[in-house]
Amino acid sequence: MTTRPTVSIHGADGAACGTTATLPAVFKSPIRPDIVQQVHTGMAKNKRQPYAVSEKAGHQTSAESWGTGRAVARIPRVSGGGTHRAGQAAFGNQCRSGRMFAPTKVWRKWHVKVNQGQRRFATASALAASSVAPLVQARGHRVSGVPELPLVVADSAFSSMEKTRAAVALLKSVGAYTDVVKVSKSKKLRAGKGKLRGRRHRQRRGPLLIVNPADESASGVVKAFRNIPGVETAPVTALNLLQLAPGGHLGRFVIWTESAFKALDTIYGTTTTPSALKKNYLLPSNVVTNSDIGRLINSAEVQAVVRPAKGGARQKKGGKAGVLKKNPLKNKQVLLRLNPYAKAFAAEKLGSVKVEASTERPGKSETFKKIINTD
Repeated sequence: MTTRPTVSIHGADGAACGTTATLPAVFKSPIRPDIVQQVHTGMAKNKRQPYAVSEKAGHQTSAESWGTGRAVARIPRVSGGGTHRAGQAAFGNQCRSGRMFAPTKVWRKWHVKVNQGQRRFATASALAASSVAPLVQARGHRVSGVPELPLVVADSAFSSMEKTRAAVALLKSVGAYTDVVKVSKSKKLRAGKGKLRGRRHRQRRGPLLIVNPADESASGVVKAFRNIPGVETAPVTALNLLQLAPGGHLGRFVIWTESAFKALDTIYGTTTTPSALKKNYLLPSNVVTNSDIGRLINSAEVQAVVRPAKGGARQKKGGKAGVLKKNPLKNKQVLLRLNPYAKAFAAEKLGSVKVEASTERPGKSETFKKIINTD
């Protein structure tokens, strides 16, 4: 994407209109899945609703400890008699009908502050990833019938659009309806208690339509697309990472209106020109534009100015540069330099010659007696 300077604009029939738009600088931002995942995790926590158990739960009984001397534990016990409940342990988290350990409170720290710079970096990375077809396909979107990514549709295709049938026809013409079919087939019942709490079904995400709220037809477009399963709309002036990278995964299939696409340079600026809407904001720059480090090091330009390599590839730690230590027990050439006699020793096979056992015993042999009696 970074090498193609322009993007074709498609009409309502799906064919190219003949006009092109310059690729905004935000699509050349570095793609950082680690930053996107971290920011998404923090932002997703800001939508949670506080929950807690009742403060009275487990304590709504007249229980007192019996004290010591009755051969039972000192846990509070329900007073009274005549029922099974009388005498049962209460209050404790290990007791039946007792409170939970460390009851949850509504004043827990639910929200997480995410730095503004990190949020903007993650959004720029998500936008850049939406223009890379392999990442979009790896996320599960069906974009084989889409003419190109990023997919930009002319504003004329959205003029006076307020009906869902017109929106479906547009999606079919640009080859995006296959992704909607995938979403509709993925709808299934949720597992667990969520079925009882207003979120009975779950399904995949489809295309994300980004519009320019300054257009007169923006409200009608949102109304036309809102009833299509999996399709979401978003204003280009307030892009949300939770929509651009659902689940923290890059590669959302995005459809742009022409005016929204052309407004990106004004909103995000470039790596050298500040944004017009975000004070003193510059797009993040790539540390290296070519990630093939081996090719960079071995290039003629780099090799012409670097010093020659010192030592061998297997230089021992603490050894001299250029000296490769070898084991004389395994390397015969090194062994002969250290011990020239090793060749004759091996040729005569002296290492396998057995030493004859001596029959003489100290103190009892004739030789020993002669030595003792010599003086």
